[in-house]
Amino acid sequence: MLVGMKVSKLLHTRYRVDDLARTVKFYREVLGLEEVRRHKSPRGSELVFLKAPASEELIEICSFPASGPVQVQPDLTHLAFEVEDLARFEEHLHALGLKYSDGPHLKEDGSGFAFIDAPEGYEIELMQRGRAGEGY
Repeated sequence: MLVGMKVSKLLHTRYRVDDLARTVKFYREVLGLEEVRRHKSPRGSELVFLKAPASEELIEICSFPASGPVQVQPDLTHLAFEVEDLARFEEHLHALGLKYSDGPHLKEDGSGFAFIDAPEGYEIELMQRGRAGEGY
């Protein structure tokens, strides 16, 4: 590596799925992510790029059946998103017929976290800041 060479910023994280439509619907309707673009890659992958309202980084959802079925190992990876209020988000989930898979776990300062299961076995962590606006 050349001295002083380094990456400048994170652009996206990729998750491969079997059911592209179902997964994109989950991220849009349950989490409120915005679809930024979609296209087919030169090798034939169907790609959809999503982002959270206050983030620049993208999430790339990829369907590439030639790679075989997706097999997500337990506790291998997850995405974490900030929410304003875990209790209110839980009400939102209930209205959609969903529930937390773990939590919420709250600390004395009001910070905390909970998990929900996304389609295909990926985990999503939801984090709430404490009353002082710091930490999770």
